[in-house]
Amino acid sequence: MHKNKPKQSKASRPNISQYTVKEPTELLLFLLHKQAKLGRNSVKAILARGQVSVNDKVVKEYNYPLQPGQTVIIRKDRVVEEAPLIGLTILHEDEDIIVIQKNAGLLSIASAQETEMTAYRQLMSHVRAKDPGSRVFVVHRLDRDTSGIMMFAKSEKVQQLLQNDWQDAVKERTYVALVEGKVKKPEGTISSWLRESSTLKMYSSQRPNDGQHAVTHYKTIQSSSSFTLLEVQLETGRKNQIRVHMEDIGHPIVGDKKYGSKSKALNRLGLHARVLAFVHPSTGQPMRFETEIPKAFLALIR
Repeated sequence: MHKNKPKQSKASRPNISQYTVKEPTELLLFLLHKQAKLGRNSVKAILARGQVSVNDKVVKEYNYPLQPGQTVIIRKDRVVEEAPLIGLTILHEDEDIIVIQKNAGLLSIASAQETEMTAYRQLMSHVRAKDPGSRVFVVHRLDRDTSGIMMFAKSEKVQQLLQNDWQDAVKERTYVALVEGKVKKPEGTISSWLRESSTLKMYSSQRPNDGQHAVTHYKTIQSSSSFTLLEVQLETGRKNQIRVHMEDIGHPIVGDKKYGSKSKALNRLGLHARVLAFVHPSTGQPMRFETEIPKAFLALIR
């Protein structure tokens, strides 16, 4: 007669750790204490992947309050290997938004003609690795050959809030542009109306209301005899706005053949979205992200 095998308790299964809370604390602190050998980043990753439950409910918040008598379970068998992100770095992520730094060469989002790897597609996979029902939504774009800071929403509601209130929500959008030639004026403002041709090239017009009004402010950071590094602030965010306006003043962006550049000094476009400051759509908190000026830009000025 066969004896029934004893049923393994959750705690004795190799991939599951079970703990009883003895005193009030927060979840991340509790896990760091119980899983000291793992290290802080690994513990945060376990939480983010939904591998921790409190009284059989999955919890991902670091500061989730624990009370004596609760049961905390870590399931190490639920690891989802996430594909590495290529051409982008996540600077900030919360329940509502993701802020990234995008490298030059990576498309923000695929167009009808292009279906290659994009920032959007990678971030969609990133959020779905943690929760299959999650999505990301495009708030604004950067051209393929422009690097720098971009923001995505994690719900349609947040996307609409940001897009409808973009001019008020965004407090600062600063770019650095490496342009051809020595810009004589230390600072200036360019104002024109932009419209798109049938070949998808943007054109500048001085005729009022002949297209969308665009205003760009610039000031010189550094210059050499051949190039000038400008800080550029957008008052409006039109398609290719900085690229058209730099061509308008006779100093096209380095590497921007479409808008008049002759220089091949960079193997990319000399445009980088350096600062994005905005009011968080849900919390109302001011947020500001700033990145370094690309080393290749500085190398051409020195």
